[in-house]
Formats: sequence, C-alpha cells, structure tokens
Amino acid sequence: MWRIVVPVIGVLVLWAGLVAPLQAREVLHMVSRGDHNAHYTETMIRLALAKAGYAYTLEIHPGNLTAARQQRDTREGRIDIMWSATSRELEETLLPVRIPLYKGLIGHRIFITHPEHIEQLKAVESLEQLRAFSYGQGVGWPDSRILKDNGFDVREESFDRLIKMVHAKRFQLFPRGVHEPWSEVSNRPELELSIDAHIMLVYPMPFYLFVTPEHPELAQALERGLMRAIEDGSFDRLFRSSPMVQSVINRAGIAQRKVFYLENRALTEQTPLSDPRLWLSLEELVPSS
Repeated sequence: MWRIVVPVIGVLVLWAGLVAPLQAREVLHMVSRGDHNAHYTETMIRLALAKAGYAYTLEIHPGNLTAARQQRDTREGRIDIMWSATSRELEETLLPVRIPLYKGLIGHRIFITHPEHIEQLKAVESLEQLRAFSYGQGVGWPDSRILKDNGFDVREESFDRLIKMVHAKRFQLFPRGVHEPWSEVSNRPELELSIDAHIMLVYPMPFYLFVTPEHPELAQALERGLMRAIEDGSFDRLFRSSPMVQSVINRAGIAQRKVFYLENRALTEQTPLSDPRLWLSLEELVPSS
C-alpha cells in the first residue's frame, strides 16, 4: 500500500512546483486612454519588466481619468502604474521611476497661432522678443508654470477653449508638444490656425512612470529593466521607431528652427539631468541625409 502512496505524493509535489511560478505572477493594474502615448508607454513597461525578469500579468483598464483621480488611485493602490510629466507633488506622493520615457521630447514646444502672427515670429531673435507675445496653456499644466517662471504672459483655459481662442486672436501663441499640433490643426479645418515653422522652445520635462507606494519592488524592477534596455540599445530602438518620433523627424523641421532654452524650476534635485544617455539631442530629431 505504501508503495502506491509515495509515487502519488511525488507527483503532487512536482505539480505544486510547476504551478507555483504561475501563481507568483503579479497582476498589475493600469488605466489607459488607448492613445499613441499610452501604447508607447505600455510597450516600454513590458520591455522594462522583461529586462528585469519580473513575472507579471498586465491588466489594462480603459478609461480617461482626470490627473487628480489617477494620482489618488495610484497613491491608494487601486492603480499600480501611471505615467505623466513629472512634478514635485507626484514625486513626493508616488514612487517615480526617474528615467524619461521620451528622453525629454515632451519639453520641445512649437506654436499653434493665427496666420496673422507668422510674419512677427519670423523676425524673433531673442527671448525678450518672445516674451512680448501673449500665450495660452491648459489649466494646471506644468508648462503653464514653466512659462510664467520664465517671464511669459500666460492665460490658462481648457484645451477646447484655447484652440478656439487662437482662432479668435484672444492671445497669440499656443505652445504644443513638437509632436502634437498637426492633428490638432487638421482636425479643425473651420478654424484659422497655422503652425509656426521658425521657433522652438526647449525645457527639461521628464515624462516618468509612477508606481503606487505599496509596491516599491515594482518601481525598482522598472528602473532596473529600463536601465538595462538603455545599456543594450533596445530603449533607443523602441524610441526611434515610435510613430510619434518619426512624425517629429519628418514634419517638425528642427534644423530650420531658432531654439530658445527655458528653465524648469519645478524639477526636483533628483532629476538625472547630468546623464546624457537619458536625454535626446536635437540632432536625433533631424532627418538623416
């Protein structure tokens, strides 16, 4: 009788050993709007966790939460990972993974404007001349604070109001991410809007992953995996193959623009500004000859 039982126990032990790794896979919850930014970020997350050897199952919940709601849900553990341009508040309340997912691209800004202002922009040679224009930005956007800190006159409204106010000439310049304005203008043919081709503002604007404080090991794994991807070149390959980056290279005309650099006083002391591997150079945004 004992000769029958012992093999069965052996089989059960072996089966438990096989299923344990599956049970150990952690379920990670994220909320996604499903846009190009979300798809890129989700791919970066998968790359990082694969490089870190982190066993997980990703559950992506469709949604369009406000920034405040997403931050609260991440802080309280209902969301495991979110992504955003950084701020002191986010870095103090969540666990930042301080590797800029877009290599600082989000801080490269060009203007939507009314066609009447294009000739004025062609003549700009200095920051002082740029400060003479009026600007519009979204309520609570980090960019609004950056522009104000650098001496610009900024009016804050919702995005839908801002784009209509450019048309109505209520202010002159609407700075947008270098990847953003073409679809925003082409989707509104009824409005008189132009994209300036002469000037670009640049300021450090890291776009990070943020992890719930309940999972510090996850934040460590993401940082470890992203650094491995940077070291082996897979991070840059994914970045350069992004349709968004390809659109910037092909449409933004970076080489023909006057570039003005601004400070971002909202950055924390831990921002890795001194590591050139983490930031793009303007040459990376110029089409190869």
